[in-house]
Amino acid sequence: MILGIGVDTVEIARFERTIERTPRLRARLFTGAERDRPVRSLAARFAAKEALIKALGGSDGLGWHDMEIERADDRAPAFVRTGPLLAVLERRRAALPHVSMTHDGGFATAFVVVEGRTAGATR
Repeated sequence: MILGIGVDTVEIARFERTIERTPRLRARLFTGAERDRPVRSLAARFAAKEALIKALGGSDGLGWHDMEIERADDRAPAFVRTGPLLAVLERRRAALPHVSMTHDGGFATAFVVVEGRTAGATR
């Protein structure tokens, strides 16, 4: 059963100007593992974090670093299983969210689906 769906779109050039104007945002919004990625990738990750907040119906209990996105070269992006994220998902009886991100045509978009856990699931 789907508990929530979230989508967010970020204009990459505007996001880049904001990061350049306020450099400390990079450290505030992104973990060390995320920070050095190209700006188009950061914009997509920011959109994914915003989409997750929408899918969950709010950000209670979550900080920006609690919603880290990882992606190995050979697999799709995924939210890292941080303690605060797992706690929020547990309270909502939700599984780890599905995330899809793209950046093209000057925009970064992310789509997140939060499913309910099935009996016995640990995902």
